[in-house]
Amino acid sequence: MPIYEFLCPDCNTIFKFFSRSVNAEKVPLCPSCKKDSLTRQVSTFATPSGAEESGDTMDNLPVDESKMESAMQKLMGEAEKMNEDDPRQAAQLMQKLSDMTGLKYNDSIQEALSRMEAGEDPNQIEKEFGDALDGEDPFIVPGKKGAGGKKNTPTYDDTLYEM
Repeated sequence: MPIYEFLCPDCNTIFKFFSRSVNAEKVPLCPSCKKDSLTRQVSTFATPSGAEESGDTMDNLPVDESKMESAMQKLMGEAEKMNEDDPRQAAQLMQKLSDMTGLKYNDSIQEALSRMEAGEDPNQIEKEFGDALDGEDPFIVPGKKGAGGKKNTPTYDDTLYEM
C-alpha cells in the first residue's frame, strides 16, 4: 500500500496520501484549499543519493512522475535518431520536453534555446549566457522567486491523508 506525496502550488505545501492500491493516475484535492491543482512529487526516499545535499533542482520540480516518465520514453527514441552535430535538433528536443511535461524554462534558457533553433552558433550563445546559465536553475518552479531570488521551500504537512 503506497504513500504518495503531492505539492499544492497555491498553499506551497507538500501533503502525503495513503492509497489502498497502486494508483498512478488519481490526484486528490488539496486538504487545505480544496483545489485540484496538486502535482505528484518524487518521494524523498526515491531521490538519488547526494541530490539533496547538492541542491539539485530536479528534486523540487512539480511534475507528475507518470507524465515525466512518458515524456522521457517518447523522447528517447527521438534522441537516438538525432544528429548530435545539429544544435537545432537538440534545442527542439529540449522544447518538446518542456511542452510534454509542462515544465517551463527560465528566461535565459528559453532565449538560448530559441536562438539555437534559429540556427545561431551554440559556442557564441554559450559565451553570452555561460555564466548566467551556470548560476540559475533551468526551470521556473512554482513557489520560487525569479532568477537569483531565494527559493521558497514548500512546507510539509505531516498528516497522512487517505486518497
